[in-house]
Amino acid sequence: MSTEHSFANPSAAGLGALAVACFGFGAVFTGQVPVGGLPILAAWLIGGALVQFTVAVIELKDHNLTGGNVFLFFCAFFMLGAALSTTSKFLMLTGMFGDVKPHVVVEGYTWMAGAAFLTAVTPAYLKSAKPMFVLVVLLDILLWMVVLNDLGMLDPSLKPIIGYLLYACGWIGVYMVAALVNNAAFGRQVVPTFGTWVK
Repeated sequence: MSTEHSFANPSAAGLGALAVACFGFGAVFTGQVPVGGLPILAAWLIGGALVQFTVAVIELKDHNLTGGNVFLFFCAFFMLGAALSTTSKFLMLTGMFGDVKPHVVVEGYTWMAGAAFLTAVTPAYLKSAKPMFVLVVLLDILLWMVVLNDLGMLDPSLKPIIGYLLYACGWIGVYMVAALVNNAAFGRQVVPTFGTWVK
């Protein structure tokens, strides 16, 4: 089996798309997005889904089991599923379905699967750059907080913490984009990645 890559590593684009989602959702959780902003967020998430699907396919083709599966899962649920959910909430909140209002408990259970998925693969990121592992751990924490929020088990006063964790994840994602692209372009480490936790 050939180990040559037929494409350049696209993970920087996938992390950039993750940053878009993190900043968008961060704005929602910190109370900066009124109902009218929901379709706009959905549009950006669909764009992110296209990026992450492409990244996932290329990563899987290059036998990157961890990155390929995580990007594929995020493409489907963190991006596309969330875009459809956000659109559905907008339609309900604006009366498109009569008196039907969003009942997000079901998302608590679906996000539980997403949080469990990411938590289950987190140890694999110990072999990645340290900021990448920190990013995944923060995503684990905030996804479990989203689960509790949607199940009505999180104090509403803690909701902005989810938003700030999302912002932090977005900025770490952007940092990793800078490291991946610039280090590859210059053929040396110009943006430090601080090694890995496990060799």
